[in-house]
Amino acid sequence: MTKIFKALCGTAMALALVSPAVAQKKDKAAPAPAAASTGPIVPGLAIANLNAAVAGSNAYQVAGQQRQTTYKATYDAAQARATQIDTELKALADKFNADKAAKKPDTVLQQSVLAYQQRQERGKEEIRQVLMPVMLSEAYVEEQITEKLDQAVQNAMNKRGVTIVLQPDTVIARANAYELTPSIVAELNTLIPTANIVPPQGWVPRQIREQQAAQQQAQQAQQPAAAAPAQAPRPAGPQTDGR
Repeated sequence: MTKIFKALCGTAMALALVSPAVAQKKDKAAPAPAAASTGPIVPGLAIANLNAAVAGSNAYQVAGQQRQTTYKATYDAAQARATQIDTELKALADKFNADKAAKKPDTVLQQSVLAYQQRQERGKEEIRQVLMPVMLSEAYVEEQITEKLDQAVQNAMNKRGVTIVLQPDTVIARANAYELTPSIVAELNTLIPTANIVPPQGWVPRQIREQQAAQQQAQQAQQPAAAAPAQAPRPAGPQTDGR
């Protein structure tokens, strides 16, 4: 019981660390300049990290700096809410320790742990909701840049005489001379020098738009087709042949 609760406490205290850095993407890093390489080079082959190219573009970098000012009130609100949640979690932790010191039954201790876990999960969702404008801003900027990414890749390929581009995770090792990422960054900087950081009212990311469109199509497909006009029934009895 004690080990479990210590692990929960470690997770909870992280809620108090909300800052502009939290909203930045951790899986993207600016690419390092390609260094000169010796040895045979296969013509027409290159390696490119497209996520790093987007994150390394001027538009992405400047947007991140502007966001800390434009959304300062949002960051402050998230920090304040995280502090409140952390205080509530500490109270739950103190209750658990008091119950444990009083040698209360395991069922009581388990209830304390459950209450802690539930408040922790609600707290994460509350912080996420507070930071939603920031997350939408990030998605909006990224979408603007990725819309130019295909063209940037093609331009970089043409200038370098590249015919095949591989992702880094598909290659075990390679010489730096194959690195195309900095060239793609340079093309992005030309195609989209800056990006808007405030999305239009009601804007949602492309993935959600596509999901909504797919759901709408599925609903339309499930609707029964309009029934064709029914033919008038033929009268019963013998029919004359008109002669």
